[in-house]
Amino acid sequence: MADSPEHTAGEAAFSVVAPETPGRFVFASPHSGDLYPADMDAAPGLAATSLRSAEDALVDRLIAPGVKRGAALLLGRVGRAYVDLNRDPDDLDPALVEGLEGRTASPRTVAGYGVIPRLTGDGRPLYDRRLGVDEAQARIGRAHAPYHAALDDLMHAARARHGEAVLVDWHSMPARATQGVGGARGPDVVLGDRHGASCATALTRRLRRAFEALGWRVALNQPYSGGWTTQAWGRPADGFHAVQIELNRALYLDEATLEPGPGWSRCAAGVARVIDDLLADQTPLGRT
Repeated sequence: MADSPEHTAGEAAFSVVAPETPGRFVFASPHSGDLYPADMDAAPGLAATSLRSAEDALVDRLIAPGVKRGAALLLGRVGRAYVDLNRDPDDLDPALVEGLEGRTASPRTVAGYGVIPRLTGDGRPLYDRRLGVDEAQARIGRAHAPYHAALDDLMHAARARHGEAVLVDWHSMPARATQGVGGARGPDVVLGDRHGASCATALTRRLRRAFEALGWRVALNQPYSGGWTTQAWGRPADGFHAVQIELNRALYLDEATLEPGPGWSRCAAGVARVIDDLLADQTPLGRT
């Protein structure tokens, strides 16, 4: 694997940043990690830019202000190409993992983006080999399972303290994924609430108002309605609310280098303002 970052498999797959006074909010960034354990054994010659092309680079830095307002931060550290922390752990790809022939996979996994992706974010093969099922399960056990155990702990602790827990799952989307007819830039933000099922409508409305106050274009559930984590934790009747936020990378990132782009300062200030507005409102969302 040429010019790509390598790390040992024993390094932490995630980190938790705990606030001094924990509130009911948990901010998660499952795809901002850039650690690629050496046991990944990706295709020889695969460039780091391709390996990292699916990362939500720097999102962990954008949401860091949340901890000062009482939000616990759960930050993925392992790279998305190694294991996708926002996928069903059972959604393995029969085209990549040996011994699963005939097994039904989700459309996204068939396309190459299961819990262990087969393709990079820019569509290149990640491997010149197939993975053994034991290798795949061990990878999930080292990274995916402990990340979600930590999320479970954070959400239950928040509900125990405040009667409800609110997960905000933060992501970023390639600028090309949102372009409209004629190449016009699409939305700056996409809010995903599983079409109203994963959280109280008040939460979605609050976020929409806060982002639109910045002058940003906001879309709801198109093209992203919320991933596996949002689906799993979006249970308002049980006191668990979940919403996914996708930020257009054109706002803050140089997608070629994965370094801050010319809009970084403005975007970071805008996200911090949205976070302040969101966490300052103590109105309970309720069990709808």
